[in-house]
Amino acid sequence: MAMALDVLTGWIENRQSHYVCVRDVHGIMQSWDDPALRLIHNNAGMVTPDGMPLVWLSRLYGHKHVQRVYGPDLLLATCARSMKHGWRHFFYGGKAGVADLLAQRLTARFPGLQVAGTYSPPFRPLSAEEDEEVVNKINAANPDVVWVGLSTPKQERWMHAHVHRLSASVLLGVGAAFDFHAGLKPQAPPWIQQSGMEWLFRMLTEPRRLGKRYLYNNPRFVGLMVLQLLGLLPIKQP
Repeated sequence: MAMALDVLTGWIENRQSHYVCVRDVHGIMQSWDDPALRLIHNNAGMVTPDGMPLVWLSRLYGHKHVQRVYGPDLLLATCARSMKHGWRHFFYGGKAGVADLLAQRLTARFPGLQVAGTYSPPFRPLSAEEDEEVVNKINAANPDVVWVGLSTPKQERWMHAHVHRLSASVLLGVGAAFDFHAGLKPQAPPWIQQSGMEWLFRMLTEPRRLGKRYLYNNPRFVGLMVLQLLGLLPIKQP
């Protein structure tokens, strides 16, 4: 987390433009299946391990420093650091009213937090004119950080398409963090998060939406990792 925050600080201070993918097993498997999405991840300024399986796998391959950089935690940590730097935040995503509620709860938690604006887009593709209006709205608010809560892979595609159209230095896709910190969905206790079983907690709380995702992708991920450890997995090109 400390490394991630230092990277974000450097981008903002130097007025660079990057996007961050906060990645779990689900997103890894989507990238395995979709070359365009894989390229989006490989072009990101930073990709963080959102799930414990990715942390364990990184350490197995010799990267002992790797720790979990979980989207909801990254959101809070960045807000905390921004209090010293005066960074301005824009919240883009969630159902109607969620971004506003998130901003209210974060400003209560971090008095003085600078919220540049919020916007919850409709659940349909925007027209070119509507998209241009959104870009102008965000740029007019002059944020340093744009938080994107559209779920995977929609948020990654959006960040990749908008990173050089927005004046903000950092775009961060944090998905369910909007609902968690807005108080709309329960978050797994820390001991479940550290056990690597948060996926089960989330599946039990939202079985219809998440059941198929986890029951399909998790076994495939484990199988591919076994093949990789045995040296039998061909590496897909970026």
